[in-house]
Amino acid sequence: MKLSYYPGCSLTGTAAEYDHSIREAARLLNIELVELEDWSCCGASSGHMTNVNLGIELAARNLELAQGLGLDLLTPCSACFQRLRAADVALRANSQEEEHEPYRPDFSVVHMSRFLSQPEMLKSIEDLVLRPLRGLEIACYYGCLSVRPPAVTGAPDYEDPQGLDSIVRALGATNVRWSHKTECCSGSLSMTRPDIARALVGNIIEAARRGGAGAVVTDCPMCQANLDSRQIDENESGRPRLPVFFVTELMTLALSTKERPRRWKAHLVDPGPLLRELDLQASPSE
Repeated sequence: MKLSYYPGCSLTGTAAEYDHSIREAARLLNIELVELEDWSCCGASSGHMTNVNLGIELAARNLELAQGLGLDLLTPCSACFQRLRAADVALRANSQEEEHEPYRPDFSVVHMSRFLSQPEMLKSIEDLVLRPLRGLEIACYYGCLSVRPPAVTGAPDYEDPQGLDSIVRALGATNVRWSHKTECCSGSLSMTRPDIARALVGNIIEAARRGGAGAVVTDCPMCQANLDSRQIDENESGRPRLPVFFVTELMTLALSTKERPRRWKAHLVDPGPLLRELDLQASPSE
């Protein structure tokens, strides 16, 4: 299988571990990723918040790069997916008007978790699992952008999405029932209103604890950074901090038995103790 790949800005910087795990997971699943040559920022979120047309044009440049490859465009970042899909929808609508050039893409913009949760991909994942993640109880967190608004994302299950849940089950872990799987983590307010960010993240993490989760999994770089870092800000003593994984990090853990001592280096809430407790990772001395 072959897909074009748009990593976006976050995956080349603060969420580089997401990019690394995606590339490793693709290799394990025998998927060839063709990174768009000379891709540029999609405009999330400063571009489209400054000017609607600017937001569309920044994303459209990358859609133009993808045209002609004949490959669906895999987009891991939820914000990037949102912007590329919004531009795709706008361009399709505009192409119906006589004064616009026709826009007839030969590809679809596909989000990472939607792609991986297709039945055939889930079957491949299940068949390749070498280290089932038994005992790992996960709160699957979708946030705002990967499934909503459905007019842009095309998600059929935007009220109760199941993509991440199905991937977690395929890896042998348990997805818990909880109340905040699509609540906003305040990513866009993280710098300007940290008080709001702390409150919203606190609500999400507390809901995950109430649901019995030992960790959270997401597919959004901003959500992962926010949920991971804001737990460090918690003032209450004795509150258990929950590791926040990218879904492809769990995939590489389950689909390979090779230990990587620095695998979790970028995580502020270290997943190592939980994974060692569940016998899912060797101790540092082993």
